[in-house]
Amino acid sequence: MSFDDKKDAIHKLVEDTWDNTIVPCMVEYIKIPSQSPDYDKEWQTNGLQEKAMDCLLQWVKKELATMHRVKAVDLHQDAGKTPFLLIEVDGTEGCTADTVLMYGHMAKQPPMDGWAEGLGPYTPVYRDGLLYGRGGADDGYAVCSAITAIKALQSAGVPHPRVVITIEGREESGSEDLPGYIEKCKAQIGNVGLVICLDSGAFSYDRLWLTGSLRGITYGTLVVEGITDPCHSGISGGVVPCPFRIARSLLDRVEDPITGTIKLGELYCPVPPDAKAGFKRLDDVGPDIFLSQFAFPPNLQPEVLRSDQLGLLTRNNWFPCLTVTGIDGYPATSKAGNVIRSRCAMRLSVRVPPHIDCEAAGAALKRVLEVNPPYGAKVEYKVLGGGNGWAAAPLKPWLQKAIDDGSTMFFGAQSGYMALGGSIPFMKMLGDLYPESQFVITGVLGPKSNAHGPNEFLHVPFAKKLTSAVAKILAEQYKNLRKI
Repeated sequence: MSFDDKKDAIHKLVEDTWDNTIVPCMVEYIKIPSQSPDYDKEWQTNGLQEKAMDCLLQWVKKELATMHRVKAVDLHQDAGKTPFLLIEVDGTEGCTADTVLMYGHMAKQPPMDGWAEGLGPYTPVYRDGLLYGRGGADDGYAVCSAITAIKALQSAGVPHPRVVITIEGREESGSEDLPGYIEKCKAQIGNVGLVICLDSGAFSYDRLWLTGSLRGITYGTLVVEGITDPCHSGISGGVVPCPFRIARSLLDRVEDPITGTIKLGELYCPVPPDAKAGFKRLDDVGPDIFLSQFAFPPNLQPEVLRSDQLGLLTRNNWFPCLTVTGIDGYPATSKAGNVIRSRCAMRLSVRVPPHIDCEAAGAALKRVLEVNPPYGAKVEYKVLGGGNGWAAAPLKPWLQKAIDDGSTMFFGAQSGYMALGGSIPFMKMLGDLYPESQFVITGVLGPKSNAHGPNEFLHVPFAKKLTSAVAKILAEQYKNLRKI
C-alpha cells in the first residue's frame, strides 16, 4: 500500500494520537521543574531529570505496545551523566540496509521571569491550539512525534525503514554526555543513511521548514574583581574603579558596542554560495518572514536594515555574536544602594559560524579578555563549555522531493529552507560520524514560540502536520532503500 493512497488515514491517526495521548503527556512533562545540568546544581540528587525522562518513557511504552517490530527500548544512565533513551524499531520486511536515526532531547532551560498572567514555565495551559510551558516544544514532543510517525505508517500498512530514536538529557548544556552514549550504542545504531532531527524551528507555520546550517557556541563567565570591600559611591566615586565599567570596557574588546560586530577575526569564516542561494529563496515566501518570529515593539529596529533580508539571515547564521545572559554581583534595582561594588561576574554566550572550532573561539576570547586588565584589576574568563556548528551537504533529489511532497500534502505549500542562528552540537558530531548521511533538520519552534524565554509554547496544529510529513519522508526512505 502506498503512502499517497493512505495519507488521509495516516494524518487522521496522527491527529488523534496528538489529541488523545501526546498533549496529555506534554502537560504532565511541562509540570516537572527539571533543568539541564548547567542550570541546576542539584540535578544529580533531586531526581528531576529521571522524573522527566520517566514521564516520556511511560508514554513510549504504552504506544510501542500496540506497534510491530519493536526490537529495543533501552534507558541508559551512566554514573554522573544524564539519562539517554534509545528505541529500536526494525524495518518492514527486514529492511535494515541503512538506519534512520531520529533525534530529540528532554533537557529544559531555566524557568525565566516575565511569563504572562496565568502562564508559567511549569504551569501548562492549552489555549487555541497552543500548549504553553517550558520544554514541550523544545524538545519534549520529539519522541512522541517520532514514534507516532512510525505507528501511523504501520497502522496504514505502509512499509518503513529501520529506525533508531535517541533522546538525550543534556542538549541545553552542550550535549556533553552524548558522545559517550553514541559510542556505547554505535553497533546497535548501525550504519546511518538518514538523520532526522526534531529540535529545530520554522519561519512560519504554513509549511515544513528545513534547517541547512547551525551556528556553534562557546560560553563562559567573565569575573572582574576590584576593591576588596564595597564602598560609598559618593566618597569613592571618581577614585575607585567600578567593576561593571571594567567589564564593559573588556566587552568592547570583543564587539563593537554600537553595531554588535565581533572584532575577533578568528571567529569568522566565509559564507558558502549555497547558503546565500538558500536565503534568496525566502523572498518567494515573503520579505518579512524572518523578522516576523520576533516580538519587535513599534520603534525598535534590528541590527540590519529590515529591507535587507539577505543581510539579516547572513548575520544571524554565518556571523558571530555576543550576548550577556546573566550578571552576578549587583542587587535588584529596588534594593540598590549608593555603593561601588567590589566584584562583577557576567555569563557570556558567543555564537560562532558553522565552520569555526568552538574551543579555539573560547581560547581567543579568554586571551583578549584577560590581557592587560584596566587599572590592574583581577580579571578571569573561565570557558565553561561549547559545541561546534554544522552545515549540511546538499539533499539528494529523492529526499528533496519527499520533503516537498510531504509539505505540500499536509501544509498545502512547498517546503522552506532556513539556517539557524542557534546550536545543536549533536549535529556536528553526527556529521563527523556519518559523513555520507543525509540530514533532515526540522522542528516546531516557529514565530513567537519563544524557546528558552517566557511564554514558550508548542504549536500543536503545526506539530501534527510536521509529524505526518516526517512519516512521508520515512516511507520514501524505505522505497529508496529497496531500489538500491
